Amino acid sequence: MELHIVCIPGDGIGPEIVSEAKKVLQKVAGQYGHTLILKDVLMGGASIDAYGVPLTDETIAQAKAADAVLMGSIGGDPNTSPWYRLAPDKRPEAGLLKIRKSLNLFANLRPAYLYPQLAAACPLKEDISKAGFDMLIMRELTGGLYFGERKTTVENGVRRAVDTLTYDENEIRRIAIKGFEIARKRRHKVTSVDKANVLDSSRLWREVVNQVAKDYPDVTLEHMLVDNCAMQLVRNPAQFDVILTENMFGDILSDEASMVTGSIGMLASASLNDTRFGLYEPSHGSAPDIAGRNLANPIATILSAAMMLRYSFDLDREADEIEQAVRQVLQEGYRTGDIMSEGCTQVSCSKMGDLIADRIGA
Repeated sequence: MELHIVCIPGDGIGPEIVSEAKKVLQKVAGQYGHTLILKDVLMGGASIDAYGVPLTDETIAQAKAADAVLMGSIGGDPNTSPWYRLAPDKRPEAGLLKIRKSLNLFANLRPAYLYPQLAAACPLKEDISKAGFDMLIMRELTGGLYFGERKTTVENGVRRAVDTLTYDENEIRRIAIKGFEIARKRRHKVTSVDKANVLDSSRLWREVVNQVAKDYPDVTLEHMLVDNCAMQLVRNPAQFDVILTENMFGDILSDEASMVTGSIGMLASASLNDTRFGLYEPSHGSAPDIAGRNLANPIATILSAAMMLRYSFDLDREADEIEQAVRQVLQEGYRTGDIMSEGCTQVSCSKMGDLIADRIGA
């Protein structure tokens, strides 16, 4: 199979971690007889430096022409970088918002998996961390409160702000379908999270999700109020498989889920549209303080590449191979600085990439 992938190295540690993901992709492609066609493009601060804008129309066109996009990290230090003296719509992160909209990336996937080797870093009680967990939060990314009408007015000398939360049934249906389809690749369970006891938008959400569920009789559906879900994530995270929810709830819950894994440096993510196309990136930032020093943890980006193989190319076996290589390297006691613990061997960013690539096909 030919895999046409646009790579956005980005800013800060982005080029370093994307380089290691490419290394691993090359190894697994060779192992299974695939042809990788990789093209680097600029976005974020690197694009501002080169073109004066965080995202060019040419980059968008190149991304649309590819099968998938693999991205590093975008942005710099807001306190010191000249990028943050520009107007908000010219700053690095504006490129990220624009590419999501341009590519219609409405479904955000953030897995939260607790590696047994890193259980000591989990902030939850030992009896909970020992059980482990493996969940995926499916967040609607282009609707809801963040994209509704908003305004700030002054009425009788008093400032008043209004943000509008709206969803139509088509927006809900398409994200629900994605959630159920991905549950079929996992453990066949969907937990739909809403606030249906209060919000009309949540009541519509629940109705549409129930309708979609009828087409997936092999997937178990449960509904959970968002406040209860927040509690259950720290009480018993092992109960979750796919958490399906709207934009703001997903924003909050995915950050909570990332915290209970113990290290954001291990967390991949994907943003998908209504085809197999997706943009894959680590959940962490650009870490400009360690950029260029070969200290970054590339595992989140490598795992994002595995997600790309699974969801954009249906190459589950190849994705499994990468994930198993990561587990093996951790089991052997190799760590980057951010996940280092006593008795382990600390390695550089590039060495971690080498180790994971070497375990593929071994």
